[in-house]
Amino acid sequence: MLVEVRVPSPGESITEVQVAEWMVEDGDYVEKDQDIVEIDSDKATLPLASPADGKIQIVVEEGETIEIDTLIANIDTDAKRVEKPAPKKEEAVAEELKKPEAKAKEEPKAEKPKAPEAEKEKADVDLTISPLARKLMESEGIGEKELLDFFKSYRVGKSDVVFFLKEKGKGPATKPADQPVTSWTGNRNQSRKKTTMLRKKLAQRLVSVKNETAMLTTFNEVNMTSIMNIRSKYKETFKETHGVGLGFMSFFTKAVTEAIAHFPSINSQYDGDEVLSFDYVDVGIAVSAPKGLVVPVIRNAEVLNLAQIEDKIKELAIKARDNKITLEEMQGGTFTITNGGVFGSMMSTPIINPPQSAILGMHNIVQRPIAVNGKVEIHPMMYVAVSYDHRLVDGRESVGFLVKVKEMLEQPEKMLYGGRDGVEVLLGL
Repeated sequence: MLVEVRVPSPGESITEVQVAEWMVEDGDYVEKDQDIVEIDSDKATLPLASPADGKIQIVVEEGETIEIDTLIANIDTDAKRVEKPAPKKEEAVAEELKKPEAKAKEEPKAEKPKAPEAEKEKADVDLTISPLARKLMESEGIGEKELLDFFKSYRVGKSDVVFFLKEKGKGPATKPADQPVTSWTGNRNQSRKKTTMLRKKLAQRLVSVKNETAMLTTFNEVNMTSIMNIRSKYKETFKETHGVGLGFMSFFTKAVTEAIAHFPSINSQYDGDEVLSFDYVDVGIAVSAPKGLVVPVIRNAEVLNLAQIEDKIKELAIKARDNKITLEEMQGGTFTITNGGVFGSMMSTPIINPPQSAILGMHNIVQRPIAVNGKVEIHPMMYVAVSYDHRLVDGRESVGFLVKVKEMLEQPEKMLYGGRDGVEVLLGL
């Protein structure tokens, strides 16, 4: 019997998707609930699982854009699982190991015992493994060391040298220290690839913001000394108590929610001819994912403590990295925070995430001289920026909001409700 695999609707208003990547090959035997393909919509990348056990027949190739409910594969449930013959490369390795010369090489030689540190270094070689390859390794029970040991004993053939010559210019290569590391080869080749649905939607949204809003940006700078001192003093205790690291993003999220309480127009948006305001703050955290920028949302951030915020950020960041973010986790944000500082940005004008009315941009922390009580001191400083829709937010409110965020960050005890004292209360220790 043939079981059809059709594209389900990823969400409302989505009419077409793109086949991003097949995780199996045509003719493979697949199991029920095994992920077989990744589908790109204009909002997220979603995996589709096999509805039954059987042999798969792929109908739609990678990169094709198709409508919802399109047939993309058939599963033949009457097919029997057939073990594939060992690849020729593995057979070559097996034959090589059977030779007397190979056995002789395997004989232990009298040599000085290696130090434990050397053994550990040899075993801990870092491998660059793609997410799909790692998923396959996990499903097949293959460890990194096992994979590394296999390639150490693998005999390099002609086809491998040809592959190396073809691919060596596409990734980082080992070069002498006096030569620059670059992938330029001097040729004039060109390449072309299809734009993903997510990138298309992102482009449309960003252009619409520039065309449909009166966007302005205001800047300020934050002395990060207090927060960095808190992190240095309490990071170990915080992690032992809550099981999660103490980062900068939780401080900024908390500061934003407290500042919005004083300037609620920052947390509003246009809805037709009406202005929609919220009694809660759902903060979107811009994250760079393999397929592009995604903005998962922390719900009711105004009532979460730092540990709860950090735990949620960690959960969403891992999902974004593994392309596991759902549409529900990216919808409904009322304010967004983006951190260009992780990439080294000193200052920028972040673009509003529609239909929101404002976005906060964080940047890198740099030791700079500033005037403190009439004296010049060196402190860790960060430029911050708020882009806002001037149709909803006046200049006074945007500047006041950013000043309040600055005050909260430079004096973290002000984030406490009711004016309670003590950094330990803020950290929930």
